[in-house]
Amino acid sequence: MAGNRRNFLKQTGLGILGLPFIGDSFYHRLSYADSSVLPESGRTKSGKAKSVIQIWMWGGPSHLDTFDPKPGAGRDYCGTWDKPIATNVPGIEISQSLPMLAGCADLYAIVRGMTHGSFQHETASYLMQTGHQPGDGLVYPCLGAVVSKIKGHDAGYDLPVPPYVVLTTSQGRFSESGFLGTKYKPFVTGGDPNQSPFLVSGYVVEGMTEERQEHRRSLLNSLDIFGKVHHENQWVGEVGTARSNAYRLLQGDAVKIFNLDTEPEKIREEYGRNWFGQSCLTARRLVQKGVPYITINYRGWDTHKRHFETLGRRQAEWDRGLSTLLKELGHLGLLETTIVWWGGEFGRTPKIGWDSPWFGGRGHFGRCFNVVLAGGGFQGGRVVGVTDKTGENIVSRPVYPQDLLGSIYQMLGIHPDSPMPNEKGIHVPMMPPASDMGRLTEIMG
Repeated sequence: MAGNRRNFLKQTGLGILGLPFIGDSFYHRLSYADSSVLPESGRTKSGKAKSVIQIWMWGGPSHLDTFDPKPGAGRDYCGTWDKPIATNVPGIEISQSLPMLAGCADLYAIVRGMTHGSFQHETASYLMQTGHQPGDGLVYPCLGAVVSKIKGHDAGYDLPVPPYVVLTTSQGRFSESGFLGTKYKPFVTGGDPNQSPFLVSGYVVEGMTEERQEHRRSLLNSLDIFGKVHHENQWVGEVGTARSNAYRLLQGDAVKIFNLDTEPEKIREEYGRNWFGQSCLTARRLVQKGVPYITINYRGWDTHKRHFETLGRRQAEWDRGLSTLLKELGHLGLLETTIVWWGGEFGRTPKIGWDSPWFGGRGHFGRCFNVVLAGGGFQGGRVVGVTDKTGENIVSRPVYPQDLLGSIYQMLGIHPDSPMPNEKGIHVPMMPPASDMGRLTEIMG
């Protein structure tokens, strides 16, 4: 929590009286070059989406036990989950462990042909988050950082919540903002949205009343002798503005966004009174306010051991949380402009390891896996790609990371082949060229 708070203060230009970090903030404004602005040719007219909610299944979820079941493959592949259920879309079946998502399959598309071939967490995460291959001497920014750059403060975004928010722990594995720099790193909330209060780093502090906050503000002002003497200095003025903005965050709408106690208890129960369900509810509230990119970092899916025991405990909570999120976004008229992207860095081995020390575990598998896309112009009730009878190989329509992420960019109105906007004069495309199979045009409305 303390680390998150320090990161928050650094990104907003604050510290002890704001002085330690003002040079970097001021430098960014002075060095902003014309090349950092995405040219009009980089924008598309087909973009329908305004926001993205990314549900990152950290560790890699099994495709056979979610959206690509193989009931005829036998116990060594299915375990005891060999009875997939029909969805509300004729011809589409998903895991028997996801009954609520089965009831709203018309809202999302399943991409069963995802592939990149990497079986290592770090490389696979980098591929799925950036769309770029590692090894060319550059660390590319992830999708959230790029959206923060293009649709965030540089583009006039002025909400009190940062434009790129991660609930509730950092994704790690690599630098999310890459060569764009720390200015575009996500704001990581910390805390647990299922607790009251939801202790959001930099915003909500346990036991901190408005009266106590105001007392601290008065004390800080009385100690700021340097600021009073040099009040006409430009840098001192910048500190004062940053400090005022910080108090606006602490006392304004930002804190209210994270206060889930204002939601009807019935709604909270529908999402599920657990960390994931309430994270989905928080994401919906952030989208309602206009935050362009939100990631729910859902850890715990690296199930090498006792895979089915883990899924038996946790599958129901994200079945409820995700299905409720999709349906509520639809009811509120927000699904048309909000992309919901579910998936991890890879899948799990189709063949189960029954022996010690695995006792029914699944390993890493990057040859084929699935992701789910909903909203923002992506058409629901569709399936892209086919895998073989054991889920070990793609039979038709492989989809590579640059195809997936390029399609998301396009639905956001960002041309994936345009130059990557940056302040360092690095001339690279937003996304590598699409594979021979192309972007996901079959589900892009």
